[in-house]
Amino acid sequence: MSTVETMQADAEEFRTRYSAVREMIGRVIVGHTEIVDGVLTAMLCRGHCLLEGVPGLGKTMLVRTLAEVLELQFSRIQFTPDLMPADILGTNMIVEDESGRRKFEFQRGPVFTQILLADEINRATPKTQSAMLETMQEGTVTAAGMRFELSQPFFVLATQNPIEQEGTYPLPEAQMDRFLFKLVVGYSSREELGTIVDRTTRGEHPVIEKVMDGNEIIRWQKLVREVILAPHVQDYLVRLTMATHPQGAHSVPITNEYVRWGSSPRGAQTLALTAKVRALLDGRFNVSFEDIRRVFLPAMRHRVLLNFEAQAEGIETDTVLLDILEKVPEKAE
Repeated sequence: MSTVETMQADAEEFRTRYSAVREMIGRVIVGHTEIVDGVLTAMLCRGHCLLEGVPGLGKTMLVRTLAEVLELQFSRIQFTPDLMPADILGTNMIVEDESGRRKFEFQRGPVFTQILLADEINRATPKTQSAMLETMQEGTVTAAGMRFELSQPFFVLATQNPIEQEGTYPLPEAQMDRFLFKLVVGYSSREELGTIVDRTTRGEHPVIEKVMDGNEIIRWQKLVREVILAPHVQDYLVRLTMATHPQGAHSVPITNEYVRWGSSPRGAQTLALTAKVRALLDGRFNVSFEDIRRVFLPAMRHRVLLNFEAQAEGIETDTVLLDILEKVPEKAE
């Protein structure tokens, strides 16, 4: 089989396996197709995901279902103001061996898992939030003078409630940047809400089967990075990223008017990786301009900080980003 045929076969197998996972999740989660796709895309890019939405929209249920469909370890941390870093990472405890001698032994915290649900992460103090930084970025934990490697794949899915801000600690920009995607969970439609009521009030219990394990996920993560990103497509995503920089070489008028800080290089890296997943799902082994546009909002909405004028006029980040998408041409001038 030629290299081209092998690449095409790999892309087709990727589509089939991805669809199997999505179909199994759909047995429990009604609607929210874009959210499910975003979560799976982030995981296949070795990234983490931030879900924002009001309570009761199924964010926690989505993560639990994902853990059931994938043969991975699962932990959940409910973030509260009194949560300490040791509650997440683990701590040294005195234990007694068979001979009666006492010694310190490190007891691992809930972060030692493969799928971690950080529920309402903005309720914890900055000290505790920062305890997540190393684990998310490096896949390691340093505690009691020792460094521990986390099992791979490792995926953090954090949720935050945008309406109850009293007593919360908004994530600093440096930590927000470590999330590959920020997904906004909206309300269900009339038909979807009817289906939810039917499923949850009749005592129905959908059968969830394991579809994919950690080794297969790692295989697909490697395949994603092999997808071809042509120079002219890469230049387009670079110019899109630079268009978020106020007063920059490629900024557009709305950026100069309403943006305080633009995206970091992580934004461009995110566009490249996640667009490769979209290409594979379309049966292609090369990234298109449309793939870049489809991932632009979730990749950038948490990396662009608006100024006071935007807040005063009620301008939202997505509005600015959509204008940038419209103004930046595919081909460089």
